[in-house]
Amino acid sequence: MKLLRVGPVGSERPALLGQDGTLRDLSGLITDVDGALLSDASVLSRVREAAAGGELPVLDAEGLRIGSPVGRIGKVVGIGLNYFGHAAEIGAEPPAEPILFLKAADTVVGPDDTVLIPRGSVKTDWEAELGVVIGSTARYLSSAEEGLAHVAGYTLVNDVSEREFQIERGGTWDKGKNCETFTPLGPWLVTADEVPDPQVLDVKLWVNGELKQDGNTSDQIFPVGEVVRYLSRFMTLYPGDVIVTGTPAGVAMGQPEPKPYLRAGDVVELEIEKLGRQRQEFKSA
Repeated sequence: MKLLRVGPVGSERPALLGQDGTLRDLSGLITDVDGALLSDASVLSRVREAAAGGELPVLDAEGLRIGSPVGRIGKVVGIGLNYFGHAAEIGAEPPAEPILFLKAADTVVGPDDTVLIPRGSVKTDWEAELGVVIGSTARYLSSAEEGLAHVAGYTLVNDVSEREFQIERGGTWDKGKNCETFTPLGPWLVTADEVPDPQVLDVKLWVNGELKQDGNTSDQIFPVGEVVRYLSRFMTLYPGDVIVTGTPAGVAMGQPEPKPYLRAGDVVELEIEKLGRQRQEFKSA
């Protein structure tokens, strides 16, 4: 299934994108697409039956805003330097263990919402990433297979980053990761049954129509199942939590000088096969 949330900011309602491309209203069946839904197999089954039966009301998609496909997110966990190509382009050794950082849930916006370049920023960067949404509580998992079994589905993420704040200002990476609007998510949450192998997905990103990132999740240093297993040793992952699993080569930080960091007026588009496409215009905060 392709689950999503549509409507004005703060008033999104749950919806489903049918196999024929028709947008259908789920608000008569569920209150939201969130951890409570993703952890309840019986309710998910009712949603599948309703979708298959064609009984869900049709929504007019014209002019309808798409929000984040997951509501009430508890935490967003980022994985840094998780592609061999990205590590190579910035001259870093592949990490021996996953690099972790946190993004506040209030940085999450819809896939086509405006992204704000922070005041004083000179190094705002793009990062197309595979997002993993947790479907059942994960604690002290023992294998990558167990990790995959705890995944509810996948989504597309732009892990927008301010590199000066992140790297040059001391402290933690979090300063460059948590500016407002820095986590566009969606358009859909695609349930895990539709993505049987998350390590074979093409990842692409364009800036002002120019292809910048053209990678594949097969280049990940730590694959999805291992990332979930590893994180579960250090924190409890709850249904609705989101893991942002790293970006392939092609970010601004990895380009020759002068590096093409984002400026107000730039348009970023990104896609992962099966997971849809995003488009953001960048404006000054």
